[in-house]
Order: sequence, then C-alpha cells, then structure tokens
Amino acid sequence: MTRPPAKGRVRWWKSKPFDVAQFVLLTGIVVWLTWRGASNMDYRWQWHRLPQYFYEIIDGELLWGPLIYGLMVTIEIAAWGMILALIIGLITAVLRLSNSFAGRVVSTVYLEVIRNTPLLVQVSIFYFVLQPILGINNPIWTGILCLAFFEGTFASEIMRAGINSVPRGQWEAGSTIGLSRTKTYIYVILPQAIPLMLPPLTGIMVNLIKHSAILSFIAVFELTTEARNLIGDTFMSFEVWFVVGPMYLVLTISLSTLVGWMERRVRARR
Repeated sequence: MTRPPAKGRVRWWKSKPFDVAQFVLLTGIVVWLTWRGASNMDYRWQWHRLPQYFYEIIDGELLWGPLIYGLMVTIEIAAWGMILALIIGLITAVLRLSNSFAGRVVSTVYLEVIRNTPLLVQVSIFYFVLQPILGINNPIWTGILCLAFFEGTFASEIMRAGINSVPRGQWEAGSTIGLSRTKTYIYVILPQAIPLMLPPLTGIMVNLIKHSAILSFIAVFELTTEARNLIGDTFMSFEVWFVVGPMYLVLTISLSTLVGWMERRVRARR
C-alpha cells in the first residue's frame, strides 16, 4: 500500500526550484538555437549602425531619428484611434440596446459589414474612396478613422455585454429616483459596467497598436513604414526587425500595465 505524502510536503516536480530550473533550461535552449541559427546564416550583423536611426547629436543639437519619429506617429495613431473607437463602440452599443428600430438596424448593419470584411480592404476604401469625399488631406487621419471604425465594432460588443451584466434592478432604481434614461446610463449603469469592460477592452487597444502597422499600405509614416524604408536604404533586415518588434512589445505591455492599474483603482473605489 502506497504511503500518502506527509502533510505540508511538496513533491519535487511541483516545487519552485524545479520550476526555476525548467525556465532556465528552456531559456538556455532558445538562446542556443538562436545563436546557432545566426551563426549558420553567414550574415554580417551591423548592430553598431542602429543608434543613429534613434537619435543623432549634430552641433550640440539632439535630432530624433526615423525610428523614434515612427514610434511617435504610432503612439499618436493609437491614442486618437482608442478615443474614437471607444466613442463609436459606446454609441453602437447604446443603439443596439435602444428601443429605436432604425438605430438597431443601422448599428447591426455596421457591425456585420465591418467585422466580416478584411481590414486591408477597409483601409483601401477609406483611402481611395472616402478620403476624397470627406476632404481629408492627411492620410494619418484617414488611417485613424479606419482603425477606429474597425476596432469600434469589437468595443461595442464588449460594452453591450458589460451594460447587460448590470442587474435590471439598477435601471428601475434610477427610474424610481427620477433619472432619465440618459442620466441612468451615465450615473448608474456605466460606473458599474466599466470595471467589467476594462480587461477585454485592453485587448482591443493592444490590437489597435498592432493593426496600425497596416497603415504603411497608404504611406503613413508610422513605425513599420519607417522600418521598411530603413531596410530599403541599409539592407539591415534582421537588425531593424529585431529592434522594431520589441518596440511594439514595450508599447503593448505598457498599455496593459496601465489599464490593469486603472482597473484596480476603479475597483478599489467601488
């Protein structure tokens, strides 16, 4: 008969030292495979040339390079795109929950059309068709609007689910104290729904940052476009992409951390 493990004892394969050893071993294997692959490529690495594409100091003046310029444009696109996507998503969610037949039809058609067509096709339509019609002179704003409408479809469903998760009694409570439907949304429903919306909305915001790379198709000089131009000028494909990838990663992780902090603050005030 097998003796049961003593109370409080942890089996060695479930212990923290074993977990750390697994992590170290896996990391070592990945590093070794990367090093072997790089050695067999017979590629002349030129890491020393990259700093000048971040910044240069000429005559005592700091000049930002194309990678930093592209990063700033990406952040601008993401910031405005997030604001507009949240506004579009909220309006769409409210229309879908409203008693207006026309509002429900318009919002449903918008959702189905945008969610079931490729983003690249939408970017082309916004750039070649809607930009001249709307009189937009800056392709950056064309790209921002396209991304906002695209991500707004997913944000609207998250918001609609968050609003529906609030108990029906809260609507009745708002009506009892004399609040209109709009004020009930603002003062009663949304404060309770926002903490539930934040985690999935983080994914929408991260996707917006990543999808901004597709705007290189319409000559928006964001980070990916600047990287492609650098590769065309210097032929340093691996160095540039190995730097640009972590730059996107830092952006998305920073955003996730910020939203996580906001979520904890909101929940702490409830």
